[in-house]
Amino acid sequence: MILHKLCMIPGPIEFHEDVLAAMGTPATSHVDPNFIPIFGESIEMIREVVMTETAQPFIVSGSGTLGWDMMVNLLEQGDEVLALNTGYFGDHFAECLEVYGAKITTLRAEVGSRPSIDEITQALEKKKYKLLVITHVDTSTGVLSDIKAVAQVVKSISPETLVIVDGVCSVGSEEIQFDKWGLDVMITGSQKGLGVPPGLSIVVVSQNALEVFNNRKTPVQAYFTSWKKWLPIMQAYESRKPGYFATPAVQLIYALHTSLKMITSKSMEYRIEKHRQVATQFRDVVHGLGLKTVAQSEDMSAHGMTAIWLPEGVEVSSLVSSLASKGVQIAGGILDGLSGKYFRIGHMGISVMEPERGHIEKVVQALKSSLKELGYKP
Repeated sequence: MILHKLCMIPGPIEFHEDVLAAMGTPATSHVDPNFIPIFGESIEMIREVVMTETAQPFIVSGSGTLGWDMMVNLLEQGDEVLALNTGYFGDHFAECLEVYGAKITTLRAEVGSRPSIDEITQALEKKKYKLLVITHVDTSTGVLSDIKAVAQVVKSISPETLVIVDGVCSVGSEEIQFDKWGLDVMITGSQKGLGVPPGLSIVVVSQNALEVFNNRKTPVQAYFTSWKKWLPIMQAYESRKPGYFATPAVQLIYALHTSLKMITSKSMEYRIEKHRQVATQFRDVVHGLGLKTVAQSEDMSAHGMTAIWLPEGVEVSSLVSSLASKGVQIAGGILDGLSGKYFRIGHMGISVMEPERGHIEKVVQALKSSLKELGYKP
């Protein structure tokens, strides 16, 4: 039997035993009376997690990346999009939207930073944009964007511009107040802060964005990702009625329901504060070792993961292998041209909320001993 390594990459994360047990639900029809409320309640609990009363969640089989493709519902050929870039995933989100005819203007920050509010203000004053897209936490750099401040400036200068947030690495570990901050779309996946195995794409859409979708002039240039297909399905399940367009991932939705029950059993404020505390403590250890984070300041640092520059003389492959030999899986870098210069560690979900598991302590000890074995002296 292959021994399980503690999965401390920035997603997929470690999964609760009850979530894994839910994945073992026996074969069940997607229109079974027992399953219908599971799906309906999951839709409702997603609203609680992102703090919205009126937005429409979509839960569809696929990775978080499928949520990018769902933006085809809001885009028409030649639409202007302002893309705020803080890393690899900002690059590829923009690339996805270009496929659907978007004209992209990119505000790119240097590695470890984020576009300033002044830069965003100037861009919005120069041109009208249909969408502004922003990665809340870019998993490639661990940089946290201030989506509250960005949404405020968008709504003050260009209120018709929709604020689209890639929250794949932030939902469940970062503060999100969808309604209060005036967000229009939140895209995420199941395998990070929500603590569910990979395979569900989750997109939350404001009524404002749905109105833009309903008033579009041209047909949606997609089939599987079309909201015309999926909206009636979501509405049916939430009304505790069956619906069918494409078969949902029944066992994954059971697992999502189980995880969301645990998440919503406590306030989101408590959950987010717990992630903040653990992230701060973890980075105190990192800095105590004489290491530097990729994110240039603490206020730009995510609370569910940390990207760390490698010390001179230590290779990423050697560090990853050394930790793996101690039962801990971490991740190397993925930024073009810099992937061998840094490594990434996740700290979210049950690893944070259930400290008695000792996950954070185990990764810290493994990191310290591995660096020492590889010749690093703080």
